[in-house]
Amino acid sequence: MRIGPDYRHGDQVDFDDIRKTFGFNTIKIGSWVTKQERLEAANQIYDALADLTLILNIQPTIIGLRESLNFAYGTGGQLGVQAHYDAQSRTIALAKHAGRGALAHEWWHAFDHYISKFLFSNTTAHDFASRLWLERKIDNLHTLNKLLNALFSALFLDETGQHCSNYFNRAKDIDSRIGAFYYAKPEELTARAFELFIAKHRDIKNAYLVDSIEESDITKRGAFPNDDLFRTIQPIYLTYFKHLAALYRHHLD
Repeated sequence: MRIGPDYRHGDQVDFDDIRKTFGFNTIKIGSWVTKQERLEAANQIYDALADLTLILNIQPTIIGLRESLNFAYGTGGQLGVQAHYDAQSRTIALAKHAGRGALAHEWWHAFDHYISKFLFSNTTAHDFASRLWLERKIDNLHTLNKLLNALFSALFLDETGQHCSNYFNRAKDIDSRIGAFYYAKPEELTARAFELFIAKHRDIKNAYLVDSIEESDITKRGAFPNDDLFRTIQPIYLTYFKHLAALYRHHLD
């Protein structure tokens, strides 16, 4: 399901078009992906990424994170996982026929990973900004970083800034029920919040980016920000990516 502009005007694109348009470093296609599957996937992924740039109001090449981000389709994933971001290789990997609905979530993981070195000093190759935020203060108080600081504070802490947020506590409760540490991870909390921001866009709907949030069982159990929290974080996202696009434009000039 998709509601959005017609970017391709009926034209067929390929994965090289995706690499060039959105600034990826490399794109790898699995050997078991047929020619027809490759063509269909290229159109869907191109439209999904174009929708993402339009929602965020950013230049398309920002998606590739200064050509540091790699993309894999039908290869490089994890067993039993439909979509995955690998920090070691800086790769978003989508399984063939199974990565739909996870693209926005995985792109945020890539962004969270990429942006960490711009907020904190002495980062490692596997650090995520959201996780580091819980461990130390931001070193670089750039305007963009102050906005991310506000975002993380709203997601992780209550209004006093002294206790865990209800959003975190709900995720922790889900983890205790399933007997695993997953939903309460800081990088997963922020990725689901970003998913919700994308899903709630008024005019653009794309099931390849985000699929069935409102109808899912995990949503009913509180895995996503509630309405009050969303009203707090939505303007932060809008302002952040507006400033990011302006900074990128200035860099190009």
